[in-house]
Amino acid sequence: MYSERRHRFFFTAHFVKQWLLLLSFVVPASFSFAQQAIITDRSPAYTISANMDELVDKTNALTAEQVVQRKDFVNTQGRIPIYPNDIKNVWFRFSVSNNSGAARLFLNIAFSNLSHVTLYRVDGSKPVLLEEQGNAIPVSNRFAGSPNFVFDLKSPPGTTAQYLLHVNSTHPIIVPARVLTTDGLYADVNLQNIITSLYLGVLAVMFLYNLFLFFATRDNSYIFYVAYIFLLALAQTTFTGYEAKYLWPNNPGLNKYAVVITSILSSAAGLVFSMNFLRTKELAPRVHKWLQLLVLVYLVGLAGCLFSNVSVGYQILNFNGILGVISVLATSFYMARRNFRPAYFYLAAWMFFLITFVILILRNLAVLPYNNFTTYIIYVGSSLEVALLSIALADKINVLRREKEQSQAESLRRLEINQQLVKEQNITLERKVAERTEELQSSNNNLSVALQDLKDTQIQLVEAEKMASLGQLTAGIAHEINNPINFVKSNIKPLELDINDLIEIIDAYDGLHTAPEAEIQGKLAQIDKLKKQIDVSYVRDEIRSLVKGIHEGAERTAEIVKGLRTFSRLDESEVKIVDVHEGIDSTLVILKNAMPANITIKKDFQAHAEIECYPGKLNQVFMNILSNGIQAIKEKTEQGDESITITTRDLGDDKIQISIKDSGMGMTDEVRQKIFDPFFTTKEVGEGTGLGLSIVYKIIQKHEGKIEVVSSRGNGAEFILSLYRKLPPSAFD
Repeated sequence: MYSERRHRFFFTAHFVKQWLLLLSFVVPASFSFAQQAIITDRSPAYTISANMDELVDKTNALTAEQVVQRKDFVNTQGRIPIYPNDIKNVWFRFSVSNNSGAARLFLNIAFSNLSHVTLYRVDGSKPVLLEEQGNAIPVSNRFAGSPNFVFDLKSPPGTTAQYLLHVNSTHPIIVPARVLTTDGLYADVNLQNIITSLYLGVLAVMFLYNLFLFFATRDNSYIFYVAYIFLLALAQTTFTGYEAKYLWPNNPGLNKYAVVITSILSSAAGLVFSMNFLRTKELAPRVHKWLQLLVLVYLVGLAGCLFSNVSVGYQILNFNGILGVISVLATSFYMARRNFRPAYFYLAAWMFFLITFVILILRNLAVLPYNNFTTYIIYVGSSLEVALLSIALADKINVLRREKEQSQAESLRRLEINQQLVKEQNITLERKVAERTEELQSSNNNLSVALQDLKDTQIQLVEAEKMASLGQLTAGIAHEINNPINFVKSNIKPLELDINDLIEIIDAYDGLHTAPEAEIQGKLAQIDKLKKQIDVSYVRDEIRSLVKGIHEGAERTAEIVKGLRTFSRLDESEVKIVDVHEGIDSTLVILKNAMPANITIKKDFQAHAEIECYPGKLNQVFMNILSNGIQAIKEKTEQGDESITITTRDLGDDKIQISIKDSGMGMTDEVRQKIFDPFFTTKEVGEGTGLGLSIVYKIIQKHEGKIEVVSSRGNGAEFILSLYRKLPPSAFD
């Protein structure tokens, strides 16, 4: 009995077999019946297929009567007849002598994938039909307990009879035939069923074992292997005829497609498992694409089999199978040379199977005898293959654990190095914060409280390693606040002069109360002259303008101080409903002094701004991203009209999207993939801790949001934030 694996390799070894068949055809033709199969008590079985005459009917039209008269039969010369899919009709003739004393002899053809098999007994020169079987015929009349084609030769004891066997099949023709007594047949059938049961039992154990490992580890390698084992068992039972016998005995039409479809599916599943097991996507990307193409070819063959012709499926199995086996073995050998541990198991599994397959081929070529060992050794090879691959998958757990331990050790080592760097950076930052704070205190005593708060905030942020860059910005804050204060100061003197002019006019009006009535008109004329001289309308407008300027300067100062307090406060863990646009604007206020004159801020606020969030943390996100954008623009060798574009828009009713895009240097794919890693930085030592974007990522995670980066070298970078308007419950954990 042939397994599905044997079936598939018959196709993959198609060219070798054709060459061997060609050698057999050049042997001189025999015009008499082949050597008799003599059945005795000592020899209750005879492998008739290894020594009978064959005739290929290329016309597909010969009748039994015509075949009996033909003289161009060729002896099989000790080999089992095997034909490719393009040969549809083959006739065989043989003779049997029953010297065993058994009342009945049987012809057992241990290959159930033949469409029509017809047996004739030749009486004189006249063929007499004995029986017709095949997988295109209902199996109800087959020998009980066997999926094979079993014919009663109707050969009484002491008689010799001649027979014609006609095979007509849409499938490849293979005829491993034996003549047996009743006891020999039952022994063959029982052995076949026992070995098949043991083999399927091994597959079932491996199936359940790896399914358990999948549920325990959630590793996709196991589910791929489970699917492969299942499809392998399905193809095996279909190919050996058990499915046709027990599942659809009265629907033989399914047999036309069942074998090739299950063979294609199991072959494709084997390739998919091999790709996953050997990790070709990571370790050999080109080979991975090639194997994906082979899987696609299998699927095309499957479609061709269903909608065109079964031969298409067999051709795909022939050629694609050869390419698949060569490709997978070459890949595993390549992986083994690179010391990829699973590849050793894979090669060992295939070597065991290939050795048993070679034994099978040598048996079919009559180099080795046809016996139970050479017949069923292929099951041993297939079972060892399945078992070794299961062991390899189990070993993968240990490999992954070791890799994880090594990775953790390496991460710990890097963390220690980075911690040392952070300590050094903290010392530098603390020194810079102290220097800048002292400069601010000496510049404006009115900011002493604000500077003290800022200093405390800086110390806390440095200790928490969250906003190490804020200390570098404080040097310009005094200048930023001095601008509105100087503006207020410059408005005070003109305002004082304008008020004095108004007081002078008021005093002139007060003089009317004490002046004689005759002088009132003269004094009113003087007052009018004074008003024209002072230009009261202008003074009134100027006072309003000066007061407005003083008010704006005070508001600007308050806005800057408020922005500083926003980034230095300790209540950032409190959830509030805030205007996200105000948060962006306050961040821009803080960064204004650090922003070169050639950078234009473009704002396109389209979203409904109010969201529930941690305001301090979200402002920290804006600060880090905008600071990085400014730095990226400064790093450009050729400066022009640069810009930072900030866009907001609604994503349905429950989300808001914030985009911050700069025209800076951009980044490579390698850098983009690492920017959120803690301590990763492209800056020189002393210029950055590598914590900024890592903190940004964690803050967005805390909000259950999403952050994406679109960038390429030389084309700037865009950070896209997606946030919920109302925080999910998990964000409060």
